[in-house]
Amino acid sequence: MTGVRLTHKSPSSDETIIVGRKMGECLDAGDFIALTGELGSGKTWFTKGLALGLGVSSDTVVTSPSFALMNAYEGRVTLFHMDVYRLESISDFLDTGLEEYFYGDGVVVMEWADRWPEILPDCSIQVNFTVLDEQSREVAMSGHHVRAVRILEKIKRELER
Repeated sequence: MTGVRLTHKSPSSDETIIVGRKMGECLDAGDFIALTGELGSGKTWFTKGLALGLGVSSDTVVTSPSFALMNAYEGRVTLFHMDVYRLESISDFLDTGLEEYFYGDGVVVMEWADRWPEILPDCSIQVNFTVLDEQSREVAMSGHHVRAVRILEKIKRELER
């Protein structure tokens, strides 16, 4: 199947949360979201939206797990939020055992997923954040797996409303 790529200009962190929520509403156990972009580009804001879309309580504080490596949030599906920024090598990552979550009963979102693309599941949805100015971000989403394509096509329809 041919892949899908869509780009959305987000003028604020609130809009980035909305885009993440729309994606989260489409996700089910086994889905994998690979986030890339420089520090401060919106990865954690997007993940806050994903959590809301997955039914995580709006009272839950979603933060980047930079030092914990992974946070889990309970919703209709568990969200496993990973941040691999501090890890220096693929062997460091593999030593953590985090790859065991890749094919589990939850949704995985990994920040800094471009560090070791060879370990990402084929079904991954890539989401790249580019800083346009102080407030605006470009959110580029892509995927090739049949499941990823279905999710992205649904999000595209939602964003065009």
